[in-house]
Amino acid sequence: MAGHSKWANIQHRKGRQDERRGKIWTKLIKEITVAAKMGGGDLSANPRLRLAIDKAKDANMPNDNVQRAIQRGTGSLEGVNYEEIRYEGYGINGAAIIVDCLTDNRTRTVAEVRHAFNKNGGNMGTEGSVAFLFKHCGHMLFAPGTNEDQLMEVALDAGAEDVITHEDGSLEVLTPVSDFPKVQDAIAKAGLKAELATVAMRPETEIALEGDQVESMQKLLDALENLDDVQEVFTNAAL
Repeated sequence: MAGHSKWANIQHRKGRQDERRGKIWTKLIKEITVAAKMGGGDLSANPRLRLAIDKAKDANMPNDNVQRAIQRGTGSLEGVNYEEIRYEGYGINGAAIIVDCLTDNRTRTVAEVRHAFNKNGGNMGTEGSVAFLFKHCGHMLFAPGTNEDQLMEVALDAGAEDVITHEDGSLEVLTPVSDFPKVQDAIAKAGLKAELATVAMRPETEIALEGDQVESMQKLLDALENLDDVQEVFTNAAL
């Protein structure tokens, strides 16, 4: 199935995250702590924790930091009690935005998120206003040149929902959230390496932006991502 080009966008995004590595570490420590609190410290029984630790490894986070975060989550060390909150809104040209947060102060977080929207040409919506435009799923992105036939066979046999071929030659595997670890393991055992592997809110359709709209939208997304309480930002804008 043909799809929109993804590769350049993913590489660009990874580059921007590398520039903010310290902030990324802080967000990952929060996620590891919450995942361990909710599902325990056993990676084999806690897919969310496993995914968070995989992301920490990709970000070159020291193992000591990871272990302390797990201990705070399981109660072995004293830590902050975080609450999960999702905000929804609109960006440039009506593009949909989802903002997932972990916070110890809901009042502070909603004020900061609303300010970032308002200051950068967007506006917050109500709960459910844009979530229906996204699908909660596991997805993995593979570089152009990956063996398409092999990837498709392995992924679908392991329980993937779809394998998408993009215009630039990159390949994307979509999975149910519950089957993501199983599919990821099967693909890795086949010797295929994903450049991106995560559980996310994936847009069902995308809105194209052009010219100044792209710069304005990127500024809004950066403002949201730079907030301390924001963990993930998802949009259906094709930048």
